[in-house]
Amino acid sequence: MHTEPATPGLAEPQFGGGPSTQAAPGPGALDELVETMARVRGAVESVVTGRPGLADITLAVLLAEGHLLVEDVPGVGKTTLAKAIARSIDCHVGRIQFTPDLLPSDLTGVNIFRTGSHEFEFRPGPVFSNIVIGDEINRASPKTQSALLECMEEGQTTVDGTTHQLPRPFLVVATQNPVEMEGTYPLPEAQRDRFMARITVGYPDATAEILMLDRQEATTPLDHLQAVTDGPAMVRFAQQVRALYASPSVKRYVVGLVAATREHTGLRLGASPRASLQLLRAAKAIAAMAGRDHVLPDDVQRLARPVLAHRLILTTEARLGGVTPESVVDEIVQRTPVPALEPADRRQF
Repeated sequence: MHTEPATPGLAEPQFGGGPSTQAAPGPGALDELVETMARVRGAVESVVTGRPGLADITLAVLLAEGHLLVEDVPGVGKTTLAKAIARSIDCHVGRIQFTPDLLPSDLTGVNIFRTGSHEFEFRPGPVFSNIVIGDEINRASPKTQSALLECMEEGQTTVDGTTHQLPRPFLVVATQNPVEMEGTYPLPEAQRDRFMARITVGYPDATAEILMLDRQEATTPLDHLQAVTDGPAMVRFAQQVRALYASPSVKRYVVGLVAATREHTGLRLGASPRASLQLLRAAKAIAAMAGRDHVLPDDVQRLARPVLAHRLILTTEARLGGVTPESVVDEIVQRTPVPALEPADRRQF
């Protein structure tokens, strides 16, 4: 296990409490969010070249207070993407290299008995960070993987019967290699469902790969990446995103897409109600980054694949027939009627 940097003592929830109760942002309130996230996007894209749109989905997950699963073959920049996001924000970062011998206490922390004081002292693990990078998460045992369930869903962890709150913002960026399956443990559905979105980095085109060679021939851009925002700002932006307006029509559209996965003949398991909530929150984040104070069906469509596909389980017949979860989501999006927005569907101030 490797963590960076070490955080002395128990990290307190530095940047705020529970869900926001603030009013919806008015005109111009999103300007700072749009400007700041554009700078973060530029910083990330200066390191991960040739993958347009990848940073937008990643930042949408961050703003929506979700968690991200990055799944792809080795060497395409999965961990680099996670590190670029972490270094763009001035906050605590913990990195975990998942291995078969990793224990749950290596993640959450452990109570140590101090002989001098005859008391137990809690030593926090790397999950007590604002951004937790979990490298090759599927190499750890199911027992260790399950240690993240409470952290990801409730923003807290329980050690020896004592519950400790995690700091905010709190983002888990986990990577896994879907090709090399020897010595791995597939993520259980309960954990996959806790990831708001799954993305694949993919190979860059030839021009982008040449640019990567030029940039990294003598130095590593990640070493020179400077933070452009901080934790308190991200918490404030997340509150604005939660307060963004989503019309009843858009909410019915979200529910319609998710419900269609539960009735699809090619699926053994459709998306959960949690998927509906996370799809709406991610759509709000995309809308906010575009400078809009309301959600459009286009925002929902853009996030349908990364938010829904990893939650679906195909039937054996569909899998043997070459069907993929992504193609099922695309089919559902194409045949689900898009609601026509009335003027009242947009937030009035």
